[in-house]
Amino acid sequence: LNAIRITARHVFRVLESQNVRYWLEGGSLLGAARNGDIIPWDYDVDIGVYLEDVKKSQHLLSALAEPFLDDDSFLWERAPEGDFFRVQYSTTNHLHVDIFPFQSKNGIMTKNTWMETHRQDMEFPETYLQPLVKIPFVGVQASAPNHWRQFLELKFGPGVIENPKYPDLSDVR
Repeated sequence: LNAIRITARHVFRVLESQNVRYWLEGGSLLGAARNGDIIPWDYDVDIGVYLEDVKKSQHLLSALAEPFLDDDSFLWERAPEGDFFRVQYSTTNHLHVDIFPFQSKNGIMTKNTWMETHRQDMEFPETYLQPLVKIPFVGVQASAPNHWRQFLELKFGPGVIENPKYPDLSDVR
């Protein structure tokens, strides 16, 4: 998990330095709400960004054209599974941060790529992002939706923070 933490802190620094509005999404926000860290069985960090802010980031614009290594050897690229970005720890360590561009349509945040196997991957009111707030995550203050508890319950259901559902490992051999 340490490589994911390092990658997440790097991505947050880069996006903040380029004035790109980002927020924790999905299980990453859930981990932040529960204990300020990545959920132990997770393999990535998920964040949202405003689609209109992508043009502010040379890193994201460069990744649109082709994968590239930044000055700190993190690999920025378009994700092969859809219309979003991925930042990998290195060319050999593929633990990563996924960056999902969202746009507002009549006050509802939507995007082009949806993960059908992720129940929490849904549209939501833009009011959760105005303003963004900071929440402890991976040793830094990361951007998050305001009223993040309500946001998480919208996406995952009531009591999701206090009543975790652990993965079923009974079939793991």
